[in-house]
Amino acid sequence: MADPIFKINKLCKSYSGKTVLKNIDLEIMPGEIIGIIGASGSGKTTLLNTMIGFVRPDSGDVQFRLNHLLTFKDNCIYRSVYEKVETAKKVYGFASQIPSVYEELTVKENLEYFGILHNLSTDAIKANTDTLLSLMNLQYATNIQAKNLSGGMKRRLDIACSLMHDPEVLILDEPTSDLDPINRIDIWSLIKKINKKGTTIILSSHHLNELETLCDRIAILKDSQFAAVDKTENLKKMFVKKQEIIFESEPGNYKKIMRSMPKKYSDRFKIFENESRIGTDDNSETIKDLLSAIKDNEEKILSINVVKPSLDDVFLSILEHKEREDVE
Repeated sequence: MADPIFKINKLCKSYSGKTVLKNIDLEIMPGEIIGIIGASGSGKTTLLNTMIGFVRPDSGDVQFRLNHLLTFKDNCIYRSVYEKVETAKKVYGFASQIPSVYEELTVKENLEYFGILHNLSTDAIKANTDTLLSLMNLQYATNIQAKNLSGGMKRRLDIACSLMHDPEVLILDEPTSDLDPINRIDIWSLIKKINKKGTTIILSSHHLNELETLCDRIAILKDSQFAAVDKTENLKKMFVKKQEIIFESEPGNYKKIMRSMPKKYSDRFKIFENESRIGTDDNSETIKDLLSAIKDNEEKILSINVVKPSLDDVFLSILEHKEREDVE
């Protein structure tokens, strides 16, 4: 098994006496996409800023792996981001929520300037600029000033600038904020493409459902701590047990169907104009009971679907669970 590329250990941070991060532990594995989600003000941006050394924590540490150092007995060598700030900058690229490109420079000039900031050679700057213009689909906007780019194109340029030095890790803070649905899809597709080239990606977002098929793991921030860190499917099993069966039948005597089913379904049965829904912990058993009731009432099935919980459902379940704990 590969060693983590980043290690976050017991990270704590407070502002004016208010705790923002408390005992945060997380290991980032090479090649993965990990999403950090949480409500507004939950500490997502603070966490990312501490990971890159921009904000120093009150306690705890963030360590990054140095692949170029010799290892002994297969033990990887790690260094603190706060002790080796300049070295750490070579490992990661960071794109903040607000694009940090230079408005008066053209697309190409922005990329070249960021290459100079990273002390790249002239040949490397040219090669990386050409590669990123193609990867980000910006080759037709090479000579356009950043201030004249659309929101989506400016976001792509900002990500391109953060990749100019070919980092192992790309850290993105709300990469699709303020973008319309079409541009959001474009950015998520781009992130997948970057990851397929081997780049580890850490991102925060409030578009929860869009992260379901994108991320290998999800870390949920709640009350300054991680409420859970796992694959989406595992989180659903942990926090949202119920699924929903949606069916449509003809002539649609749904009240009769409900009365024909076992009493345990009476408070789970929702009747709408053209369909009905049943909440269930065991869809196979519920479908069996439903088909029997439909047959008894001589109904004809038009459609039947099992709807699984979403990442939004998981997040809401965690919030509700925490609120109940606070009340108790």
